Amino acid sequence: MKKKRYMYIGFFFLFSLLLSACSTKPDAAKQYKMEHPLQAEIILPKSLSTNTETTFRVSLTQEGKKVENPDYVHFEIWKQDGSVKFPMEQAEKEKRGTYRLTKKLKQDGLYYVQVHASKGGDPITPKKQFIVGELSKSELELLQDGAPKQENGHQHHH
Repeated sequence: MKKKRYMYIGFFFLFSLLLSACSTKPDAAKQYKMEHPLQAEIILPKSLSTNTETTFRVSLTQEGKKVENPDYVHFEIWKQDGSVKFPMEQAEKEKRGTYRLTKKLKQDGLYYVQVHASKGGDPITPKKQFIVGELSKSELELLQDGAPKQENGHQHHH
């Protein structure tokens, strides 16, 4: 009986020793997919006014390099109060990594532009707030209440 007990203890000790010898390889992290998220910078003109052509731009980068062939780049523009809403539209390539859309905004107020872009199945939807002309009293109050000015969320919209 004692012999069996020592044998079990011996096996347990040997098994523990073998398991402790297993360790991760130093390059184990390289064997997993590395995340390289798509980054977008929305670029607005310095001044915005009604009834003039306004060009909205977005600069796309990934791993610090300009994105040449994204899966898609769309712009969506709307007025905060819902009175103006442009449907989502395909952006035009302007130069390497920069895409644009030109629109004429006919009303003063608080607007948002949201970019929907993807590269390699990694969709992003950053949004930026901007002002055209004069704000209404309700829009001014909304801004004073601390509404967020820009979001760079990674929402899956498409």
